[in-house]
Amino acid sequence: MNQPLQHITVLLHEAVDALLGDDPSAADGMYVDGTFGRGGHSRLILSRLRPQGRLIAFDKDPLAIAEAGRIEDARFSIRHEGFRHIGELPPASADGILMDLGVSSPQIDQADRGFSFRFEGPLDMRMDTTRGQSVAEWLADAEVQQITDVIRDYGEERMAFPIAKAIVAHREAHGPLQTTTELSNLVGKIVKSRDGQNPATRTFQALRIFINAELVELEEALQASLRVLKPGGRLAVISFHSLEDRIVKQFIAEHAKEVYDRRTPFAAPKPMHLKALERIKPGKAEVDANPRSRSAVMRVAERTEVPA
Repeated sequence: MNQPLQHITVLLHEAVDALLGDDPSAADGMYVDGTFGRGGHSRLILSRLRPQGRLIAFDKDPLAIAEAGRIEDARFSIRHEGFRHIGELPPASADGILMDLGVSSPQIDQADRGFSFRFEGPLDMRMDTTRGQSVAEWLADAEVQQITDVIRDYGEERMAFPIAKAIVAHREAHGPLQTTTELSNLVGKIVKSRDGQNPATRTFQALRIFINAELVELEEALQASLRVLKPGGRLAVISFHSLEDRIVKQFIAEHAKEVYDRRTPFAAPKPMHLKALERIKPGKAEVDANPRSRSAVMRVAERTEVPA
């Protein structure tokens, strides 16, 4: 009998502690889990909330929505949408917003999702399997330059152009790539392993990010958080690779400084929107117990008071 796929939530207690802070009244607030996943953060948040508290979650994955259906709690609701839709919540309504940007272990380990080069499966990689184009469908028509740009920009892969040429050559000679194994083997003939990392790691990352528009969604969700957070509300974002973390870091830095108008040097500066609080990484014990957590970085910021 197959064992159920398990997911270990990264920075579980650290994220919820950062979100709720030290104020006891925070337990009565309204919070947003932008990426429900398998519900680790959501369940701990609910355990910390009082009866007046509320939690709204978002996720694109139908399996995550099914998992959320197991939570019988009137304080909880979930929307089958990506976290860019956070912006549809009322302005200044949230006391805290959490975004855990990682792919869950069940998604990676479930072969038919096509996220992993370790398992034979269809070349899909969609977070939401009910809509949109799969990686195989996109690669069936994409031109060499399009594929090169995606693998280079989202995977930071130096061999992006040779990989793209090989994908198109395979398509012309044998038909489009259909499985994870086909893509992994093709990339393995071009890229040498780096520090024990599978040669296909960067290519798979790039295609997953692209097909799910992950970086675009992150940028939209971060901007939305400024509108939705109350003054004093917390933003906590856990990222797992440098492209995500760079976006989060730059967003917080941009909004955590006063802006002066050079054309009117004596005018008061525009107020900052965020105050950077912490940068947290998993401790040794967590990394030893869950090696997938080793690349995680959580950045925490607080929405500042905006003068009327």
